[in-house]
Amino acid sequence: MQENHKTELILFDLDGTLIDTAPDFHTSLNTMLKKYNMNEVSEFDIRPHISEGTSKLIKKFFAIDEDDAEFEPLKSEFLSEYNMNKTKGCKLFDGMTSLINFMDKNNIKYGVVTNKFFKFASPIIDSFSELKNIKVIVCPDHVKISKPDPEGILLACKKLDINTLNTIYLGDHINDLKAGLSAGVRVLGCLYGYSLDENNLIKLNYPYIRDISEIYSHINI
Repeated sequence: MQENHKTELILFDLDGTLIDTAPDFHTSLNTMLKKYNMNEVSEFDIRPHISEGTSKLIKKFFAIDEDDAEFEPLKSEFLSEYNMNKTKGCKLFDGMTSLINFMDKNNIKYGVVTNKFFKFASPIIDSFSELKNIKVIVCPDHVKISKPDPEGILLACKKLDINTLNTIYLGDHINDLKAGLSAGVRVLGCLYGYSLDENNLIKLNYPYIRDISEIYSHINI
């Protein structure tokens, strides 16, 4: 069975899985809402929508459709604001530093496959000295089709010459799990992230972890 294969590579989604980026999204969104005389929101309000992408945040909190003439200018303005804030408040999720040390100690490679564009993802990752040994970063810039398509995960495995059977992919969105399953890697849904519902994962029979400490039982040394 796939579960018995040695774990040689662990790949992470970025937002809501490897790094808690919600604080910087929250700051950026509220700066804009305040500018346009709209009610500010709590971080709790925005967390469930972060993994859906910037367009979802704009639609949700500005109550505007993508075909509205103001949508793209608002989105562009938000991305500019976020670009200025992207490394100010983000942090590794609890337990991630210990997991990174464990992977380094056991010669398990790790990397990121995200739907966040490289110009945003790379500086965020580089801002954490704990992630200095990361081996691969795959963003939408590097593939033809983003998740839930498996191309990014397959590309990461190919770059490191590691079989998908020896790979685990962690994500906090259903599209992460769909991409991983399509790629033939083991998947783990991260309930500590932004988007997944435990009952839905049970219904779909998708494996999951509630916090980082639970991942060790899924790793084969």
